[in-house]
Amino acid sequence: MRPPALAAWTALLACVLGPPAGAQGLNFATGDQPLEISADNGIEWQQESLVFLARGNAVAVRGQVRVRADVLRAYYRITPDGETSIIRLDAEGHVRISSPGETAYGERGVYDMENAILVLSGKGVRLVTESDVITAERQLEYWEKKQMVVARGNAFATRGDKRLGADILSAYFRKDKNGKSRIYRVEAFDGVKVVTANDTATGDRGVYNVETGIATLTGSVKITRGPNQLTGCVAEVNMNTNVSRIFGCGPRATGDGRVHGLLRPKKKN
Repeated sequence: MRPPALAAWTALLACVLGPPAGAQGLNFATGDQPLEISADNGIEWQQESLVFLARGNAVAVRGQVRVRADVLRAYYRITPDGETSIIRLDAEGHVRISSPGETAYGERGVYDMENAILVLSGKGVRLVTESDVITAERQLEYWEKKQMVVARGNAFATRGDKRLGADILSAYFRKDKNGKSRIYRVEAFDGVKVVTANDTATGDRGVYNVETGIATLTGSVKITRGPNQLTGCVAEVNMNTNVSRIFGCGPRATGDGRVHGLLRPKKKN
């Protein structure tokens, strides 16, 4: 039996080192459009368990957003007025969530409808946009109410030859005057690394300002260019101009609080 139209769910929104042109977002949660489900091996309506189960190249479509997986499970409840309300959607096996401009991949996807939180996990988790790629070894999360995307586990955001990596990356976005979602800030925690065409900068924590293009690193900061190194407490890396600056710890720091450099001359033949 083919299930009736379902309430919607939300997917991951594009983010990383800057706002991709023409990003539409993978939003499923709002609006009045129905969710259409199809599958090669049929759809089960398990009324006692309050579950719709679609197997075999299962596809859920709402508006311009499309979800594909080997198996889709939609958990629902009946409201007091007799309406069907989806409370959770699970996607398993070769999960792919796409809309014009971006596609997210994973082995598993779970969307908590009531709290508007999506989690993508499994091998090969990544988000691909027209200009950026974000990857993580553990999971990608989309927190709709907080307007935030989180990548966990050796996470990297890449655009061209520029890379921002850390154990955890958190990206915050807001709508521009045209109503499109744009990333304005990315925070990086633990094992932070910024790679540009000229330099590699590392630190304990980083904040990337998308509008200025400047990544600020703090805590045991090191900038490396070829065999040369600079160490200090704060570094500023301009991702647009590839110019890096490093600063000392200040007069209250332990030790001399100064910037230190190790410059290695080229060896002559």
